[in-house]
Amino acid sequence: MAFAAPALGSTLFSRFFRSSTTSPFLSVSPESATRNMASGTQTATLAAGCFWGVEHLFRKEFGQGKGLLDAKVGYSGGRTASPSYRAVCTGDTGHAEALQVIFDPSLVSYRSLLEFFYRMHDPTTKNRQGPDIGTQYRSAIFTHGDEQLRIAREVTEKVSKEWYKQTVSTEVVPAGQWWDAEEYHQLYLHKNPAGYECPAQ
Repeated sequence: MAFAAPALGSTLFSRFFRSSTTSPFLSVSPESATRNMASGTQTATLAAGCFWGVEHLFRKEFGQGKGLLDAKVGYSGGRTASPSYRAVCTGDTGHAEALQVIFDPSLVSYRSLLEFFYRMHDPTTKNRQGPDIGTQYRSAIFTHGDEQLRIAREVTEKVSKEWYKQTVSTEVVPAGQWWDAEEYHQLYLHKNPAGYECPAQ
């Protein structure tokens, strides 16, 4: 399958963050109301810089009946138990700010989620997205099972060769312990629409 050229992260972020707070994708229903998931759902865990923006963009792209059933921001890939935001921000815990998505694979494929992931941030910068620098802002795909690992490696290789024409810095590793971020981080840009400004604006 041929990939279309990506809209680089700064362009995509700039376009998405111009939306108003009355946009229907910001509604927390039905996604956040769907806590008792059907057995056919799957989990995707991704890190692509500041988790506020990553959650915002995934909800916009895949919410409102397009496959995203629920999303939480949190911490993955680290060494310490029950990390706090303050601890993760030091870079000492090894955790990445991440997004965990529960999705319906009959509506959106894991491959499609990963292709969007690679379009909405710059995976060529190691441990950095824009002005955010540190291992907590690294690009990573935390896979759930052998099939996700296979797809993630395949998509990453194709993206590297066909989109970016260079090796991407994205880690593709099996998912370990997930930790929900503090409640005030959940749906942060819905609750604080002026709380984040993309450096590309």
